[in-house]
Amino acid sequence: MVVEADRIVGIGQKEVRAEGNAILQQDDQSLSADLIIYHPPQEDVFALGNVVVKRGGNVVRGPRLEFNLESQTGQMEAPVYQLERNNARGEAQLFVFEGENRYRAKQASYTTCPVNRDDWYLRVAELEIDRNANVGVARNVWLEFQKVPILYSPYVDFPLGKERKSGFLPPLIGTTTQGGAEITLPYYWNIAPNRDATIAPRVIARRGLMLANEFRYLERGYHGEAKADILPDDQVSGRDRWALLLQHAHAFSPQLQGSVNIQRVSDDNYFRDLASSVTLTSQTNLPQEGTLTYGGEGWIATARAQKYQTLQDPLAPVTPPYDRLPQLLVQGLKPDLLGADLGLNAEAVRFEHPTLVTGGRLVAYPTVSYPLRTSFAYLTPKAGLHYTRYDLDRSGPGANPSRSVPIGSVDAGLFLERPMSAFGQRFLQTLEPRLFYVYVPFRDQAQLPNFDSADADFNFAQIFTENRFTGSDRIGDANQMTLALTSRLLESDSGAERLRFALGQRFRFEKPRVQLASPISPSNRSDLLASIGGRLTQSWLLDASMQWNPSDNETEKLNLYARYHPAPGKVANVGYRFTRNALEQVDVSAQWPLGDRWQGVLRYNYSLRESRVLDALAGLEYDAGCWSVRFVAQRIATAVDQASHAFFVQLELTGLGKIGADPLHVLRSSIPGFTQVDLYREQPASAR
Repeated sequence: MVVEADRIVGIGQKEVRAEGNAILQQDDQSLSADLIIYHPPQEDVFALGNVVVKRGGNVVRGPRLEFNLESQTGQMEAPVYQLERNNARGEAQLFVFEGENRYRAKQASYTTCPVNRDDWYLRVAELEIDRNANVGVARNVWLEFQKVPILYSPYVDFPLGKERKSGFLPPLIGTTTQGGAEITLPYYWNIAPNRDATIAPRVIARRGLMLANEFRYLERGYHGEAKADILPDDQVSGRDRWALLLQHAHAFSPQLQGSVNIQRVSDDNYFRDLASSVTLTSQTNLPQEGTLTYGGEGWIATARAQKYQTLQDPLAPVTPPYDRLPQLLVQGLKPDLLGADLGLNAEAVRFEHPTLVTGGRLVAYPTVSYPLRTSFAYLTPKAGLHYTRYDLDRSGPGANPSRSVPIGSVDAGLFLERPMSAFGQRFLQTLEPRLFYVYVPFRDQAQLPNFDSADADFNFAQIFTENRFTGSDRIGDANQMTLALTSRLLESDSGAERLRFALGQRFRFEKPRVQLASPISPSNRSDLLASIGGRLTQSWLLDASMQWNPSDNETEKLNLYARYHPAPGKVANVGYRFTRNALEQVDVSAQWPLGDRWQGVLRYNYSLRESRVLDALAGLEYDAGCWSVRFVAQRIATAVDQASHAFFVQLELTGLGKIGADPLHVLRSSIPGFTQVDLYREQPASAR
């Protein structure tokens, strides 16, 4: 212990009296005052006049202090305190020290705003601060914002850090056109370090009381979550509404894995009436499935049971997919067996449907390939036999059809590169030509059922596959070659890709005959695919792709996307998507500072083909440093002729919590590149 003062008087080991600029220092704790009286036997300290107690960055000032150094207990009258974490400060009638890192303030105030800026205050009859447990407790609490009381609670407990803690979360307040004004009061239950739950009553003005429940768990070897939302006796629809989600993943051993995914809702309109995001309202097929997977060296087997709940829009009905009850899959690869790679894809599955033909299907597709590779080239010939057999739920001829199709392909390419300079930088330019030939003889498949096949999307990934259909019910005949050329511009120092260009086209030597929905083009050339993109500068990102039909001289698909992102909190995106006879959409989004401490956000997704807004969002944020407020309005299309409007308002008090609906998850999902920034701290000191 060190004692300093203008004058020090001691009485043996009984008392030390320090007067004038007195300072008592012990470890990381210091006490200063006009007068300090210290009693060594009892470790008692009495201080008077301009008393300042400092410890661990926390400072308490007042006119008078009684304190015991050993027990860290005592009290100070009329203190002004400042806490290191969050720069919180306040005043009280009495400040009580109750042990190391434990404090109690009576008739106190609490804020994180800087001195002389009392924008908001928590005024409490009694405030307890426990730094050991990082927990604060306040009783008879009034929250004042801009000197206006806005919230009262007889009891509030809150974490002092980012640790999880049981208790009520700030209320969520908002409004939607489907439900009107609504308020949610979530209660968070920190059951254990690896388990928690949230119970959230949600009052919807037009519909009634909804109860949302979420339970999460994380154990050694398994994890998951369960959600159940219940709205009994919806006042608009006159029925009970509910939603259920259960997701579980389990690792029984390094080789054996399992999972469950169950999602169901009470009716087709549940998400359109009660959800507030396009991600939810656009859902059509909700899965209910269980999966068990076992893997060994070079092979993996999967057993699955899968059903769907299909949510129908009356103006745009869809055919529900088949249920797989059950499905067994086996995939294997034996590499480098005398230089060859042996592969196997096999499946046994039972398809169920309420209105369409049902039955079982057995698929076996063994393959052998012989890859030849050098540092600058590769050549991979491959051959296989695709065998399919059906066991349909009908009698007579055609109940057990089968099909055997041999498939052969050759994949070859080069990797060429050269150094070059551009824009004052050194680059490595690559040239990567690729050739892919595939031969599949014709097999008449018109009498076979179609459980899961469809026309594959025509793109750069698909033109290097053997089958132009997805699924296993249709194997397209082919005698064709794909030629493609890719060139990349790589930074010599880092290897980062700055620019990428690709061009590809398929040439047919015979006209294919197997078809599904899309008609077969009479031309011996496919559409031409082209793409260009990359990070042109640190701020600019560009991505463009096109599918052009040379026979009709028409653009089949066109996708354009550009992003300007010079700094966190500054991003602008513009996109255009076109598919002939299907869609044409423009999508604009941005996040940008709007002067001192203001920020604006925008998202506008418009369908030119349908002449309607698919998703629109606009918002403002003001950051005052110790508080910020956000306003977000959103319009989302929930069906062909139906839309919902939502309005979010959130007040965030730094170091205390957030009041109102949280729009941040909406902004992150709506605006690519969105980042939450501290607008206040980005301002120069002179601007404050």
